[in-house]
Amino acid sequence: MARQSRFHSVLEWGTRSSASPCFWSNAGMKDTAPIALVAALHDELASVLELMPDEHKQTVGGREFWVGHLHGQAVVAVLSGIGKVAAATTATLLIERFGVGGIVFTGVAGGLGEGVRVGDVVVARSFLQHDMDASPLFPRHEVPGYGRSRFDADAALTDRLLAACHHTLTYLPSTLTASTVHTFGLHGPRVHQGLLVSGDRFVATTTESQALQAALPDALAVEMEGAAFAQVCHDFGVPLAVVRTISDRADDAAHVDFPKFLREVASRYSGAIVESLFSQ
Repeated sequence: MARQSRFHSVLEWGTRSSASPCFWSNAGMKDTAPIALVAALHDELASVLELMPDEHKQTVGGREFWVGHLHGQAVVAVLSGIGKVAAATTATLLIERFGVGGIVFTGVAGGLGEGVRVGDVVVARSFLQHDMDASPLFPRHEVPGYGRSRFDADAALTDRLLAACHHTLTYLPSTLTASTVHTFGLHGPRVHQGLLVSGDRFVATTTESQALQAALPDALAVEMEGAAFAQVCHDFGVPLAVVRTISDRADDAAHVDFPKFLREVASRYSGAIVESLFSQ
């Protein structure tokens, strides 16, 4: 597909050094720092790799990093690893070893917020570790040494990711089979934005879900990596944007055929959203 060029403005990257190249700047995308494309699961990564015409593999720290280009922009694609420690290691390698100028993360999550349904998409504006608790030394959820419990996504990159999600949901659901739509109840999927919470526990019971909802009533979804990426990106001043497709409601009713959902819904969402993001 021909390279698109509708990104004309230079994005500001917060604490990133002014000498660092900017993502999608009008100085020419091929000369910028690479952008990391991170997926949580193999099927999602495969959908991203299909968009890259020239990827080649580099193995570092037991991880396979796929280096190449997407619409002329240098990119590095990789699996995050499962859990916060694995995710933090991956984020650090992307920044320190590959010098990425921004990170875009796609994956699945369990829905928590009211009205967040299977097949919806959640774009993170902030992140929190729901299992961080160093009380009584520090308030529950506060990360020691930071004086905060929440870390923000990069506003400019997240705005572009949000636009890509809205665009994708205008057409992609209509391309799914009737069987897929019926199986997962994908009627009128929506885009949400707000708080994404992470922890080293797979939340899949009503008791756990309700406890999270009571403790963090503004949390939209729960997963296992996003907040770790957010803390590392905060430390290094690197922009982060995260999108999660809702696979279940993180409760006792989460009986979804996960491999089928991943293959027929989530991986297609990931590939289409990334394609839309880089085609703007």
